[in-house]
Amino acid sequence: MKLRKISKTNVVNFSTYLGMVIFFLVMTVLSKAGVLNRSMTGLLVPICCYMSMAVSLNLTVGILGELSLGHAGFMSVGAFAGVIASQSLLDVVPSAGLRLTIAMIVGALFATIAGFIVGAPVLRLQGDYLAIVTLAFGEIIKELVTCLIVGHDENGLHILFNLTGNKTVEDLDLSDTGIAIIKGAQGTASVKTIASFTAGFILVMVTLFIVLNLKHSRAGRAIMALRDNRIATSSIGINTTKYKLMAFVTSAALAGAAGALYGLNYSSLQAAKFNFNTSILVLVFVVLGGLGNIWGSLVAAAALTILPEALREFADYRMLVYAIVLILVMLVTHNPTLQSFFARLKPGKKEEKEAA
Repeated sequence: MKLRKISKTNVVNFSTYLGMVIFFLVMTVLSKAGVLNRSMTGLLVPICCYMSMAVSLNLTVGILGELSLGHAGFMSVGAFAGVIASQSLLDVVPSAGLRLTIAMIVGALFATIAGFIVGAPVLRLQGDYLAIVTLAFGEIIKELVTCLIVGHDENGLHILFNLTGNKTVEDLDLSDTGIAIIKGAQGTASVKTIASFTAGFILVMVTLFIVLNLKHSRAGRAIMALRDNRIATSSIGINTTKYKLMAFVTSAALAGAAGALYGLNYSSLQAAKFNFNTSILVLVFVVLGGLGNIWGSLVAAAALTILPEALREFADYRMLVYAIVLILVMLVTHNPTLQSFFARLKPGKKEEKEAA
């Protein structure tokens, strides 16, 4: 029985990786063949970013069992940190691929720090209280970035907090060769876009590797035990704060890397993009795909990113159709009759019943 369980886990993990490889190859072939229009081609990088976001949030919501509404905040930290790193290294690192890698690492690092700062005090909370605090964090980050003015020249970075609203880029005292990276409420401007679908695919694969290995590790089993019964887990000596913080910080780091890739996919970006609606959108990916279901998060993120664009012909009615589709999918996927039907189709069910 134990060998069969391990084998089934490996098959599920392998199918998840294989599904992403097939998706990447198919999209690449269709894009090079000219089958995809310009708008659909432009969605390839955001799809990968949202896939990584959904999988990382599933680590907190589905596997750990804690509701977080501030995931867009970690994404924004990674996005603006990555843009600052990339723009600052334009002359030092001419290779776009290497610069993108550095930017994503920097974005993940700053998001990790933010995740630890937020998680250490608030993960002792549960349920609605944790959701409210993470929501507040996302809004605080958005306001801080709005007040941030950053530039770079041969003397290094120039950073200014425009708390009063009276300062501008000129107050940075940049040299003639200096560039303004973040202009307060205007966000980033004239960013050298270096994001690519290949980088997005690699990011999703790295995210899957980290989350799936953590889920099936000893620490992952402790995290899932916390989700199932916190009191019982604490009673047997498991450090609940340690494992909750591990899952939360890992999720934040992956969101930061996705944010860096997302930020470097656009020439301009405002802090308002990473608002409460973005956090809810990523949460919808997780809930629609199934809590703890990594493969479902990938499919939901791709489908719900493409769906609004596919419904563009409906003009004013496309969001209505989008909402109806969401409701129908949720009704179908949570129907007890359909759940029992698909459960009977799973391999190993018949053998388990016979063994019983």
